[in-house]
Amino acid sequence: MMEWAEASLEKVESTRAARLNQSAPPITDDESQALIREYHPDYVGNERKIHVGPNADSDPFPMELADLLESDSPVPAGFQPNVDIETDVLILGGGGAGVSAALALEDSGLQVHLATKLRLGDSNTIMAEGGIQAALGPQDSTRRHFADGYVGGHGKNDTELLRLLCEGGPAGIEWLNRLGTLFDRNDDGGFRLRSGGGTSTPRVLACRDYTGLEIMRVLKNAVTAGNTHLLEHHSAVELTDDGGDRVTGAVLWNSQSKTLVTVAARAVVLATGGSGQLRFQGYPTSNHLGATGDGLILAYRQGCSLVFPGSHQYHPSGSSYPEALVGQLVTESIRGAGAQLLNVNGERFIDEMTYRDVVAAAIIREVMAGRGVETPTGRRGVWLDTPLIELAKGKGTLAKQFPGLIHRFQRYHIDPASQPILIYPTLHYQNGGIRIDRECRTERVGLWAAGEVTGGIHGTNRLMGNSLLDIIVFGRRVGQGLRQALPERGSVTLTRLKHYREALSGLPHRPQTTAPQLFPAVSGLKFDLKPHAASTPEANASGQSFNVSEPPDPFAPRG
Repeated sequence: MMEWAEASLEKVESTRAARLNQSAPPITDDESQALIREYHPDYVGNERKIHVGPNADSDPFPMELADLLESDSPVPAGFQPNVDIETDVLILGGGGAGVSAALALEDSGLQVHLATKLRLGDSNTIMAEGGIQAALGPQDSTRRHFADGYVGGHGKNDTELLRLLCEGGPAGIEWLNRLGTLFDRNDDGGFRLRSGGGTSTPRVLACRDYTGLEIMRVLKNAVTAGNTHLLEHHSAVELTDDGGDRVTGAVLWNSQSKTLVTVAARAVVLATGGSGQLRFQGYPTSNHLGATGDGLILAYRQGCSLVFPGSHQYHPSGSSYPEALVGQLVTESIRGAGAQLLNVNGERFIDEMTYRDVVAAAIIREVMAGRGVETPTGRRGVWLDTPLIELAKGKGTLAKQFPGLIHRFQRYHIDPASQPILIYPTLHYQNGGIRIDRECRTERVGLWAAGEVTGGIHGTNRLMGNSLLDIIVFGRRVGQGLRQALPERGSVTLTRLKHYREALSGLPHRPQTTAPQLFPAVSGLKFDLKPHAASTPEANASGQSFNVSEPPDPFAPRG
């Protein structure tokens, strides 16, 4: 129960019937842009330029990411990358993009290794709830999908990448359907299509409110039954090169054996996901534990430029109460089903189905103006009136369509069918990332990238459902492309790292940290590689002696 908000809840309940058929508050394009510029976290100025690498002294970066990009590598200076594993294709990342790439390489005759920081499937993919877009409706088309995505991205999208995304949607859904994904269906057996924020027609396919988890289930089943060599608990800590401008493999940290492992590859695919766990500006996040921006750092050291590095999506509906659920996602589909956003006075203040950055900015405005609801711990938010769905569509609708939501909140004695949910924006998605071309090639020969680690596809604001489509379309695309154009094998050195370290040495105020950090600071998990005294050596896989500090197992029994 939420007795501490009793007065506000009474206002919400007393106005519910009158609001049932009420039109959303209108907002013009100029008002939307003004709202974003004044209140969206990307525009508050908590950022700086960096002074090394391809983006030096140009684009502003979030402070947290800028510090990591100007940090040293955790790989000790004396480490020599003696090859432990030799393969054709090394995929870094075990989420949807990485696994899709691996599946696209099945039966290619190429040897494929997939390395993942945690377990296979532990990624942002399984955190995605609302759905996946594809132009399948009778009034829809890939051109219409493109137009929605382009307007939603504020016209800053890479149009060629966006076109490929939208045109690849129907085939991507057909592929997932063949793999066994259990999409929601209408009574006639056709796909049930939902509306999403910024979509001009229903286009979102879903699996209740655990779409990403269901997609990852079938991808995981398929790849484990195939020929891909899986390296679980192997985090990428550095990329290797041929002494010039070509990527030739990676140095991995095996967290179970506490060793460094060097993998030589003809092609490396970065599919390491996003950076939400860096928690820019102190925002909570909906992201998985492993989303610490590793791929951005590895690619940047190799000379790959980053597109829109200061653009991130703050999902409007992150839970703000109870404390145990803070930052966790409340799917946009809830708003698509009819839930309204209300301030402390029970007043509706924004069209819930406009673009995410506009809705997030409007919520922040209400809170900053004193019209938010404060929790006992001092957090603030606005109401998402979920009981309105039951009133409009019948009792039991929430339990049928959004069982995950019901289960999550009922554990804390909150029933979304009869009580509204308190929400506030949560750091959700990395709009910017590594620059790629239509074949997912980066600016470095031998290095490809796919999924959230890349930038440009979504412009500076992503539409709901386009991220899951992104990982399927471009994950498959990178795999298919590698079948046609795989480089020859090259030398394995850390020359690029040496040059980057030389550039860092010239900075007057260099951060005293290493990157990638692999785990979020708030987790208490630590990763550190330090030269170890010869008297007590701990040999790694390349015969080097290092003291490797392993993080504690978060799932181990507590004493």
